[in-house]
Amino acid sequence: MAFGWIDEQADARRRAGLVRTLRPRPADSPLLDLASNDYLGLARHPEVTGAAAAAAHTWGGGSTGSRLVTGTTELHTELERELAEFCGFEAALVFSSGYAANLAAVTALAPHGTLVVSDAGNHASLIDGCRLARGSTQVVPHADPEAARKALATHDGPAVLVSDTVFSVDGDAAPLGEFAAVCRERGAGLVVDDAHGLGVLGPGGRGAARAAGLAGAADVVVTVTLSKSLGSQGGAVLGPARVVDHLVNAARTFIFDTGLAPAAAGAALAALRLLRREPGRAARAREVAAELHARLTAAGLEAVRPDAAVVSVRAPSPEGAVRWAADCRAAGLAVGCFRPPSVPDGVSRLRLTARGDLSGDQIERAVRVIGETRP
Repeated sequence: MAFGWIDEQADARRRAGLVRTLRPRPADSPLLDLASNDYLGLARHPEVTGAAAAAAHTWGGGSTGSRLVTGTTELHTELERELAEFCGFEAALVFSSGYAANLAAVTALAPHGTLVVSDAGNHASLIDGCRLARGSTQVVPHADPEAARKALATHDGPAVLVSDTVFSVDGDAAPLGEFAAVCRERGAGLVVDDAHGLGVLGPGGRGAARAAGLAGAADVVVTVTLSKSLGSQGGAVLGPARVVDHLVNAARTFIFDTGLAPAAAGAALAALRLLRREPGRAARAREVAAELHARLTAAGLEAVRPDAAVVSVRAPSPEGAVRWAADCRAAGLAVGCFRPPSVPDGVSRLRLTARGDLSGDQIERAVRVIGETRP
């Protein structure tokens, strides 16, 4: 029977407690949200939503085509210019999603004959980029510069090291300075995904590369998402102008994909300007993360010390994590639930977003609910 294997896989997921379901949320959810990636609380900010509405009225509901045909508006180029300037890079290129941006960066910068050295903790979009690239990929242990050095030493041709800046599972930061030094020893490029760093790390939220002194370097390319700290949707690649020009001509997820909707571009631009005007939002997100971690560990929970705004709490099992998250929801708290195969080490977790707009009372309430519902 066609697709009969789907039933077998569904049964296996059910037995392992790994079934995933969609849960539509209402516009006015009563839950305290520690599950989304709205790190700075800007997704509903009136300046951001107002800019989205204005862009839709001005430019239409969609971009109407690929970026190279009709999908580039003046708003897109304005966003790219301001995003590059804010983060300290020569140029930027906006995509319809952060996932598409990562696929573009890795595949276009790793042609045949290139070695891609990939951190074992990388996001699925980077992993898929490695799989689609024509170069060969070598996966190295997580956040291990020496392992990366040894891998690069096995190859005499062009090479790139690919890594998240902040890893989405535990919220730990990559050793970017050491990675850059390793790459420069071998003349390799460094491609990093700053989805969880933009808006949280660096001066005024300018990102992990800026914090590490790597912004604007000729051998560094950074990808970002517009859907986390900037409260919108879409992604971008930042780097030297010649790299961006190459992506315009070679990146399939840019050439053949419909451009980012004007409303999303307008919202991201408004959020970026708001962050520039209120740089303390980035520091507040880090403060909330540190406070969540301190309170959770004081309550006897196993929480990983955050390097940015992701706080991870270990769960006893996949089933236990699902039940824990459901019990939190029943108590009025939305938390993320990470289970295999989404976690590289097989350890299930609750994943908390330390949003910068959380109050002290909300932090206290969240910790209380998590502690009272622990399996």
